[in-house]
Amino acid sequence: MIRELETLASDIRMEVVRMSQRGRASHLASSLSCVDLLVAATEALSIDPAVANDPSRDRLVLSKGHAVSALYATLAHRGFFARARLSEFNQPGSGLPEQPSPGCCPGVEVATGSLGHGLSLAAGFALAARIQGRPSAALAILSDGELNEGSVWETAMFASARELGRLTAVVDFNGWQATGRSRDVMQLDPLPDKWHAFGWDTVEVDGHDVGELLDAIEGERPAVARPRAIIAHTVKGRGVSFMEDDNNWHYRIPTVDEVDLACAELSRANEGAA
Repeated sequence: MIRELETLASDIRMEVVRMSQRGRASHLASSLSCVDLLVAATEALSIDPAVANDPSRDRLVLSKGHAVSALYATLAHRGFFARARLSEFNQPGSGLPEQPSPGCCPGVEVATGSLGHGLSLAAGFALAARIQGRPSAALAILSDGELNEGSVWETAMFASARELGRLTAVVDFNGWQATGRSRDVMQLDPLPDKWHAFGWDTVEVDGHDVGELLDAIEGERPAVARPRAIIAHTVKGRGVSFMEDDNNWHYRIPTVDEVDLACAELSRANEGAA
C-alpha cells in the first residue's frame, strides 16, 4: 500500500507542476512540499467521494491555502471530481480558484489562505462533532510560516483546554516563508517543545515518508485526551531537483520546458522505485 501511495504522490506532483504553468499560478514549491501530507491525510481520514457531504465525515482543512493546487490534484486523484477539471485551475470563472473557497469543489470544506485561520476552523469542527455526538476527526495542515500568527497559539490553548483529542495539526515544516528562512523571520525553535508546552501530544516525522505520516495520524493517542501536533520535516519544491529548497519557486511559474524537465524527473523516480 505504501508504494501505491508514493506513486500517487509523484503523479500528483506532476499534475501540480502542470497546473502552475497552465494557470499562471505561483506557490508551486509550497504545493510540492505538502503533497505527501495530503496523500497521507486523505488515506487516514474518513472521507468518501461517494458521500462527500456525509455529516459524520472527518474534516480536512488546508490552512496553507496558497498550496491549494496540491489539494485539488489530490482530491481529483481520489475521485472527488474528474481529473480533467484540473485544467480549469485559476482560469476566469473556474470552480478551482487560486485560493480555495467553501464548496468550490467536492472535498473543500472552507475558505483558507488568510494564514493563521485554518487551525481555528479545524478546532471548531472537532468541538462541533463532540457536541453533536459524532465520531468525526479534524485535521489541519499548516505552513511553518503561519505559526507567526497569534491566532494559531490562541487555538492551541483552546484546543488543549477543551481536550479536543480528535484534532490534529500537521505542520509542513519546509523551513521557508515568503521572504526568507522561517527560523530567521521568527523564533520557531524549539517547535516541538512549544506545542508540547501548550498541552498537545507532539510527534516529529519525515514529512515525505507516507508510512511515518500514517503512523503519526492514526497512532494511539494518550489516555488523557489531547490534540496532536505532527511536525513534518519537508523540503520546499520536493521531487524536482532544480526547485528543491529554492525559495525563488515560491513565486516563479515554470516554463513549458521546465514542466517537461520536472515531469520527466518525477516519472523516472516512479520507475526507479517500482
